[in-house]
Amino acid sequence: MKKNILIALALVAGIFAKAQTPTTDNIKSINEVVTADTVEWGWLNPLRGDKSPAAGKLWGDRTKNEPAGFLVKFNKGFSSPAHIHNITYRGVVIKGLLHNDDEQAEKQWLPAGSYWQQPAGEAHITAADGEENMAFLDIQEGPYLVQPTDEAFDNGERPVNVDKTNLVWLNANDIEWISEKSNVETAFLWGSHEKNQLRASLIKLPAGFKGKIKNLSPNFRAVVISGGISHQFFKKEAKKELNAPSYFGAEENATSIISAEKETVLYIRSNGNYKVISK
Repeated sequence: MKKNILIALALVAGIFAKAQTPTTDNIKSINEVVTADTVEWGWLNPLRGDKSPAAGKLWGDRTKNEPAGFLVKFNKGFSSPAHIHNITYRGVVIKGLLHNDDEQAEKQWLPAGSYWQQPAGEAHITAADGEENMAFLDIQEGPYLVQPTDEAFDNGERPVNVDKTNLVWLNANDIEWISEKSNVETAFLWGSHEKNQLRASLIKLPAGFKGKIKNLSPNFRAVVISGGISHQFFKKEAKKELNAPSYFGAEENATSIISAEKETVLYIRSNGNYKVISK
């Protein structure tokens, strides 16, 4: 039963990862942690200065041709000019309300916990309407550039906007890499669950969760979207408090020891398998 569910979901998720977007990541992850208060901030588009959203580095370098994950903060009322990007990006809303669509489209405000995909070459605007607005962006190639709409092109991918209320959550009984007693839930976002293929999911940890996440792939990265966890790689090291929007990466076969006092959602991007184990 689980295998059939996984095959069906992999086919659906594959819709979000076609065309030019790479399906593997050759940069191996390492054991690292970036807490919310140590994020390095700059401007997403330095040429626009403070008219640009702020950008915070989690991993990689968005100005180079490599995968990268970064945070973006928008002021209330922000609305960009119509533009395109040279590469596809995927985003999850962490705070506030965000809109990302064709400039003629009626506003669809995505609340915290929502997901969207913006294909390379597709003309669009981005707007924000909360008192505080923040999103996490994931790119599989770079550099991340903003370009005029007269350079628009069709790369075969299509935009996706998924309100948090439209996410489909599966419980641990349906997922073979999550221990059934854990009460952990999963929502698939993009990618393929074939061997050594990039994929990303949201993982919802229940309040009071205590357990481990064991990375079985060359590349594993996790971003705290909501809530917070205590994290350590080894029992003897000091615990680090990772509140949204913190990040941790893990090397292959590394184990993260985690606990969550309140319900917590993690965005997990991997280049293969991992296991979530409850105590």
